[in-house]
Amino acid sequence: MTFVDEALVYVKAGRGGNGSASMHSEPYKPHGGPDGGNGGAGGSVVFEVSRGVHDLSWIADHPHQRALHGVAGRSAKRDGATGKDLIVPVPDGTVVSDDDGLIADLVGEGSRAIVAQGGRGGRGNAALASARNRVPRTAEPGEDGEEKRLRVELRTVADVGLVGLPNAGKSTMLSRLSAARPKIANYPFTTLTPNLGVTGGDGDRFVVADIPGLVEGAHEGRGLGHRFLRHIMRCRALVMVVDLSSDDPPADLATLRGELSAYDRELGLRRSIVVGTKADLVDDVRAAIRALGDDALPVSAVTGEGLDELLSHLGAMSKVAEAAEPEPTPFVVLRPGRPRFTVAREGAGWRVRGRNVEQWVLGTDTDDEVQLVRLQKRLVREGIERRLAELGANRGDEVTIGDRVFEFIPDAPAEEDRAVDGR
Repeated sequence: MTFVDEALVYVKAGRGGNGSASMHSEPYKPHGGPDGGNGGAGGSVVFEVSRGVHDLSWIADHPHQRALHGVAGRSAKRDGATGKDLIVPVPDGTVVSDDDGLIADLVGEGSRAIVAQGGRGGRGNAALASARNRVPRTAEPGEDGEEKRLRVELRTVADVGLVGLPNAGKSTMLSRLSAARPKIANYPFTTLTPNLGVTGGDGDRFVVADIPGLVEGAHEGRGLGHRFLRHIMRCRALVMVVDLSSDDPPADLATLRGELSAYDRELGLRRSIVVGTKADLVDDVRAAIRALGDDALPVSAVTGEGLDELLSHLGAMSKVAEAAEPEPTPFVVLRPGRPRFTVAREGAGWRVRGRNVEQWVLGTDTDDEVQLVRLQKRLVREGIERRLAELGANRGDEVTIGDRVFEFIPDAPAEEDRAVDGR
């Protein structure tokens, strides 16, 4: 199965159910009054971190996700059922964005975020009854749920990350430290996806991630490893893996550190150790290690030299890093409220968009003169007439709100108390 760490997803929340405009009917009670129930809210699309999901392959194979619609209200003040939320399982470390930017950064099992909000159910005429309108003949329609195109990416969560140039021996080391069996071969870029392995004793287990090899200029998009630099951001501690048998190990180490710092300055300051691999291929191991620094450790995955000491260092380092890190919490963005309405030119006329404005229009019986006058007053108070005039709308222009078309009449007589003439 192909490892997937990026995907485009199209999500649509459920539409709210329509309110009911029922009138109570019972023998010997000809004027029972309004008894229409409210429509149920539409279901939302929710992303939730699940332990059994390790990448985004399922989402990539199912890019269209839809929640259920709410049920319409019924007579006898019976409210419609709420649409069931759609829970989409995602791996730990999932980052969700839309066209406006970041939505959520989910870390920790059970973390969740609503990525598309379900539409509100319409009120029935029983709920709309008031002292001024005791017998409303109409009900509110349900609102549409949010519809979005999401960019989803995975940033692998691990205690320790193995970072090195291609063919530095990271995968071989991971296979000796854990039960993981990554692909191993004697050529560069053998590792094309991050591999995870669990190692340590029963009481101090920790997760080690083998990150695909980086090359010089990876932070600028060169090589294969640039797509996986983001996975390193989730690792609490890093192991700089350097091939002791290469032409210039110190230069390789400098390249690694430079690429990490160039991608994110914080990576250059993260807790780390240097490990020199393939010690069995070097004649003077001490000299080679000394060139990498006083704290560097020599290991050989072939002979097993230095692996026990390395495992002990990694266990201690992961504990210290975990203790210093705050408890992971889901990061969900709360954006400022949207404008109450927008006005834009559409063909020869104008289009007014806005959740409340469209709801008012849909809930108005334009054949009822009283309701139509009430709608005109609400539109004027909302500032729609003023905004149309500011944008250059002329008398007689067509103004579309929802699925209704009106005629713009800014100079209507006061006694008519109307800003637009519905048709």
